[in-house]
Amino acid sequence: MRTWEHYEHTADIGIRGYGDTLEEAFEAVALALFDVMIDVREIEPHECREIEVEAEDLEALLYSFLEELLVLHDVEGLVFGDFEVKIERSRDGYRLRVKACGEPLSEKHKPKEEVKAITYHDMKIKQLEDGNWMVQLVPDI
Repeated sequence: MRTWEHYEHTADIGIRGYGDTLEEAFEAVALALFDVMIDVREIEPHECREIEVEAEDLEALLYSFLEELLVLHDVEGLVFGDFEVKIERSRDGYRLRVKACGEPLSEKHKPKEEVKAITYHDMKIKQLEDGNWMVQLVPDI
């Protein structure tokens, strides 16, 4: 179960991802991030990038993960619609490896909002009572 949603937050848009595992919740929130910018259902997996980030805690790991995706979007013009995330504990905290697949942004993608930066605003990572995971934050629009 990998699902995501947007939620209202004053003048911004919050993004929230759910998953049976922490990895699925991270994948879902990444989909929610790109769906703020364009319709992720229109993205085809023509190009893949592998990214690795490390952080001392899960919040910093989430921030670094989404920031790396946003940098690839800004620098290479890529939009992503599929993710395979692996998270493991490391000696200094956590390590995340992801295979992100998508394509260059083109005229076929209808732009929505521009995401300027990832923030810690309203960031939550928690395991729900049913054992599933929820991850959320409000990016800078």
